[in-house]
Amino acid sequence: MDANPHDPRYYELLEQLQTLDFALVELNLYLDTHPTDLKSIQQFNQLTQERTRLAKQFQELYGPLQNFGRAYSKCPWEWNQSPWPWQV
Repeated sequence: MDANPHDPRYYELLEQLQTLDFALVELNLYLDTHPTDLKSIQQFNQLTQERTRLAKQFQELYGPLQNFGRAYSKCPWEWNQSPWPWQV
């Protein structure tokens, strides 16, 4: 499955995933020093759920985001199809 670089939805979903990843990393760092902040934990869990949903949607449409552990592959093996998410 080749990702269509002309499909605007590809870039929209990828940008949403990158935004969620940034927020999750920041919340993770914050929670390392504020482990009892319930609102931040709830926000982290909510964003994690949203990221999981978006990643599943992206991978169903365009193939895996990572080469191991978080995405299934169809046959033929999809990971060697480009562009990879970091190439766009």
